[in-house]
Amino acid sequence: MKLRVILGAGALAFTAFAINPAFAQMTMDHAKMGMAVAPGMTDGEVRKIDKDAGKITIKHGEIKHMEMPGMTMVFVVKDKALLDKTSVGAKIRFMATNENGQMTVTDIQPAK
Repeated sequence: MKLRVILGAGALAFTAFAINPAFAQMTMDHAKMGMAVAPGMTDGEVRKIDKDAGKITIKHGEIKHMEMPGMTMVFVVKDKALLDKTSVGAKIRFMATNENGQMTVTDIQPAK
């Protein structure tokens, strides 16, 4: 008798989730399903610029699409002309990607 009650309760719970997709959506973690966060701009402050080497040091917030916490780090820039768009101490928004193992800034915009 107890087995029948346990199986019945399990079937009822399964049916509730199967019939009501709102329950299923509440428990889904899209990042764990292979659905990566779309790349986006990150807030930062320029700490250092090395135009000759094509590098920029940025104190930045979390880079969500790379699952990287906020920190200060050196990036290479995809195009050295990006460095002409900013200066040391400037508040910026930037796009970073991992290109062949190098953290690379692909866009820099002034923060608003």
